[in-house]
Amino acid sequence: MILYHGTNFPFDTIDLSKCRPNKDFGKGFYLTSIESQAIDMAQRRCNFDEAGSPIIQRYEWDENNDNLQVLIFEGISVEWAEFIVKNRDRKNTERHEYDLIIGPIADDGVVYQINRYLQNIITINDLVRELKYKKLNNQYCFCSEKAISHLKRL
Repeated sequence: MILYHGTNFPFDTIDLSKCRPNKDFGKGFYLTSIESQAIDMAQRRCNFDEAGSPIIQRYEWDENNDNLQVLIFEGISVEWAEFIVKNRDRKNTERHEYDLIIGPIADDGVVYQINRYLQNIITINDLVRELKYKKLNNQYCFCSEKAISHLKRL
């Protein structure tokens, strides 16, 4: 399978220590199977950092995950929402033990709904119901060196 990573500065080696914490699935190297989504992310990175230019890196993923701890969210669910809320919580120091996580990406609209949940404006079930109508794309979060070893840069 071909996966894409959008960035604003070129690099040759994936360095997990440079990955940001408190993202949807925690600290890790994020990719997508949708090239246009990677292009959008690269442009957002340029705008956010006010530096660089959009770069799309392509990887071939060896889907043989027999030796990896993998978590897959097939769609939006209470478990998915709670997992994202926990990972995005800057006060949470507990980290998961997964090598690879696959599931829907939480965009700005999702973050807005998560914030409503955290402020006790809506319940977790309300959050899931609100998110069911959003068009969400999948993301692949490679959280360990073992998982990254399944990627080949093209």
